[in-house]
Amino acid sequence: MSALDAVECPIADALGLVIAEDVASPLALPPWDNASMDGYAVRAADVRDASTSAPRTLRVVGTIAAGASPARAIGAGEAVRIMTGAPIPPGADSVVRVEDTDGGERDVLVRSGRDAMRNVRPRGEDVAKGELAVRMGTPLHAPHLGLLASIGRSVVRVHRRPRVAVMTSGDELVDVDRFDEVLAGAKIVSSNSYVLAAAIREAGGEPIALGTVRDDPDALRERLGRSECDLLVTTGGVSVGAFDYTRSVLQDLGAEMRFWRVRIRPGAPLGFGLLRGTPWLGLPGNPVSAAVTFELFARPAIRKMLGHGNVFRRVVRVRLLEAVTISAALTHFLRAIVEHDGTALVARLTGPQGSGLLSSMARANALLVIPPDATTLAAGDSVDALLLRDDMQHTDVGAIS
Repeated sequence: MSALDAVECPIADALGLVIAEDVASPLALPPWDNASMDGYAVRAADVRDASTSAPRTLRVVGTIAAGASPARAIGAGEAVRIMTGAPIPPGADSVVRVEDTDGGERDVLVRSGRDAMRNVRPRGEDVAKGELAVRMGTPLHAPHLGLLASIGRSVVRVHRRPRVAVMTSGDELVDVDRFDEVLAGAKIVSSNSYVLAAAIREAGGEPIALGTVRDDPDALRERLGRSECDLLVTTGGVSVGAFDYTRSVLQDLGAEMRFWRVRIRPGAPLGFGLLRGTPWLGLPGNPVSAAVTFELFARPAIRKMLGHGNVFRRVVRVRLLEAVTISAALTHFLRAIVEHDGTALVARLTGPQGSGLLSSMARANALLVIPPDATTLAAGDSVDALLLRDDMQHTDVGAIS
């Protein structure tokens, strides 16, 4: 699996995408020496020895606003009022801040020499002409878009978003707009449809809803046979139940099966193959199993298609706040809340770990990775945790002060 083809994209729509070209700057940034604060453009030689007890008086010969150009060069004993970002006039090499002057408009009294040779941003300080501004393979964040705009690039080539088709199967499933049937005890909401569509968007993909299909081979064949996408994700129908038809229908359609079942919990009945060259991931139907296997397999695949180099969630080491026991020799991914206790990262389970308990996944900000040989872990033991959200990158206002 590799990055998808590159497309032209306006920078206003490129946030989060991966750039597919090197972009060099056609100009220097800033394009001229300019003032880094409001004040007076002067010669350092005229103000270096200024002090409160021995101020220097300079003649003000002009004003330069941001966006304006200098009218002339300045000479010995002269100053020009200047605003932040305005070009430095020839002859000046310093900007004295307003606070160190009397603010004069015809003559100005300079009471400090601390700004001699300071407060001037030189031409090309940010980016030199011809310098590589954004490197191919860079995920585009807000500052990158500002930089691209600053060097005149309104459109860039990026790896396009993968189109990820999602199909759920099960006679018992309905969309939330049929909740009256749920209240009547006849159906359940297809929560996987909503979880996976949101997770695809969060990963950077474009979800394509194939809907919920009843447990019928002909219905599955019709729906799967017309999917056009970069990645096909199905939930349900990949286990060994009497009505689990998804895998057999895909094989009938000519899919090449690469593997079926993995030694993890939750999520063991997982399938992967190729349908007419399109990758297929068959996730389990249980809500937590579907969410966990999406994190472990589908999300990295989507990020790979987007062109990202780092495709996996961050893994950190945490200390358990409670004992953990697993009952089978499988790698377990347990829903947990990871926090910082002031000295280290600590973790506690979100509660019971059944694969149908979606609320436990909603509360979790991490998955604890319990290896198959660690049948019993005590409180205080350390394990790896896969961070699901960016909670650990934020703090409250009080913690900053």
